[in-house]
Amino acid sequence: MYCDRCGEPGIHPECASARELEPPRYCSDCRRRMKVQVVPTGWTASCVEHGERRG
Repeated sequence: MYCDRCGEPGIHPECASARELEPPRYCSDCRRRMKVQVVPTGWTASCVEHGERRG
């Protein structure tokens, strides 16, 4: 499992607190950088391998 903010293995407290305010940048399954779109009502993040996530 990878951190969805920095892409490194594991879960990091500083990344977890920052993730409350911003969308993920990396896929937590494969570590690929995701395509992220932020709109006033939320965000979508797409991984080529694992599909879309919303928040």
